Amino acid sequence: MNKVLIVYHFYYPDDVVSALEISDLSEGLVERGYEVEVWAGNRACHDSSITYGPALESIKGVKVRRFWRPAFNQHSFFGRILNSIWLQKVWFWKLLFTPSLKPDIILTGTDPLFLILATPFFKLIRLKAKMVHWAFDLYPEVAIADGILTENGLLDRMIRPFLRWAYGKCDLIADLGPCMRDRLSRYPGGKRVTLTPWALEEPAAPLIPDPAERALVFGPNNGMGSGMKNEKHNMAPLLCLMYSGSFGRAHEYELTLKLARLLEDRGVVSYSARGSRLGDLKREVTPNDTNVRFVDFAPPDRLSARLSAPDIHIVSLRPQWSGTVVPSKFFGALAAGRPVLFEGSNECSIARWITEYKVGWHLRADSLDSIASELEAFGKNEARKQTMFKHCNEIYHMHFSKKTVMDKWDRALKVILGMSEK
Repeated sequence: MNKVLIVYHFYYPDDVVSALEISDLSEGLVERGYEVEVWAGNRACHDSSITYGPALESIKGVKVRRFWRPAFNQHSFFGRILNSIWLQKVWFWKLLFTPSLKPDIILTGTDPLFLILATPFFKLIRLKAKMVHWAFDLYPEVAIADGILTENGLLDRMIRPFLRWAYGKCDLIADLGPCMRDRLSRYPGGKRVTLTPWALEEPAAPLIPDPAERALVFGPNNGMGSGMKNEKHNMAPLLCLMYSGSFGRAHEYELTLKLARLLEDRGVVSYSARGSRLGDLKREVTPNDTNVRFVDFAPPDRLSARLSAPDIHIVSLRPQWSGTVVPSKFFGALAAGRPVLFEGSNECSIARWITEYKVGWHLRADSLDSIASELEAFGKNEARKQTMFKHCNEIYHMHFSKKTVMDKWDRALKVILGMSEK
């Protein structure tokens, strides 16, 4: 039985998305016959006062070992750096002084910060182990996009040689999409494969809209059915668009707000979000923007109902962030059986997939008027909406589902282990 050691900052029951993905990956590998051990920190991502235990436990066949770390602020850049230094040091010494642990594969993610830099040292300790890296986001590229570092500045130039050295020790590098692969092409390394995150909920068919949730998100006069009228314009609502999820420094809103103003009485745009840029957006919304709404973040037990509420899900990414991250809400939207309206760069994987699989619209400055007209026509045609809902759900299960991606993981790992030729 092949042994896999997965090293990542967060793990179940932490509810941060990457922790849930790593948990699913670990359990999926166990189901496919691997022996899996996970090394994680003991503190929650969003609240460092919360700790998880015990230090060693088995969860669905996965051996989970949690390591204590100080309560440095994970939401500050320097706090993340300190957490990373602490955990990488602890994990290095643990591997060095546990000679009985001989994994065939050591798999790292991108949290804690710059975990990729541990790869050469893990390789030095376990020469026979294959090194695998799953890139959820890229550093220092994220810090450059966020304005924390300057591209080609002193710190950027200092760290690049170490990154090339670290990536060069990888037998397999997994990215989240073609835009991220383009960014990673500057580094050496072994085999490359795109392994996207999957949706946290995977309905077998498009979600049926929940009338109560739809009314909550889009207003009491924007529920289901032509019998519910818009009082201001005495007409049935045509289109409901929703942004659901984190709305931080990586996310965009300028064009979506302009689109909402073009739609006026023809559509409602609602934000079920939390994050550092939400305040900026709210300050841009004027009293005349009566079709732009904000609602509380959905609790876990209402997630399916919330995802079912809109006709279209909004996804955004600021152009300078393209390839540094790939918004996971795209996959959740398709799984729910909803098309996507994307605001971001042509180079982003989301824009490419929308074009390739015909699962939505790419919003650009030169397409505002035409997309507003397309969305109005889409909202009026119930048969077309139902066809699109079914198509999006099918595309998700065909290309992005957990089973589909886990099968790709299994094949990729067997290739580097010499158990398969492709």
